[in-house]
Amino acid sequence: MIRSDLSRRHLVFGLAVTGVFGLAACSGKSEAGQQTSGLSGDGAAAQPIMTVYRDPNCPCCEDWVRIAEREGFSVRMIEDPDMPARKRALGVPAQLASCHTAQLAGLVFEGHVPIAHLKRLVADGGPFIGLAVPGMPRGSPGMEMPDGAKDPFDVIGFDRNGRTEVFARG
Repeated sequence: MIRSDLSRRHLVFGLAVTGVFGLAACSGKSEAGQQTSGLSGDGAAAQPIMTVYRDPNCPCCEDWVRIAEREGFSVRMIEDPDMPARKRALGVPAQLASCHTAQLAGLVFEGHVPIAHLKRLVADGGPFIGLAVPGMPRGSPGMEMPDGAKDPFDVIGFDRNGRTEVFARG
């Protein structure tokens, strides 16, 4: 029986998980024919494929992707030499820009967003089309420092109209 309190986003997410993983299990390749990384070997629950656009010259993006993979996501990474245009097309407000931009379940994630917050937005929905951690704060996921140094940071939610609001503290 379908619960009446389920949001449209929950339904779309559920359908995406079912469809994407049914297809991904058959080939291990994205629809563009690019190899995707596999799920982590820790028995993590299946997640939809995350697409990460990155500047070809930025190595920290790979660190953030490894964290997403450890959390059970399959990730397709695409190098994009015109990241400002990509961000504009996906609705990322310019003041929230960081080094990489991810798409997952119809949502946008800019920069070093902690995976727990990413999962929360995907599962719970809300008024936002995405989350961002502007800049590249030390100690954020993928920006860990050898000496353990951390900068305080906020995870910012943004909507289609460019409105922003603190979603969580990092």
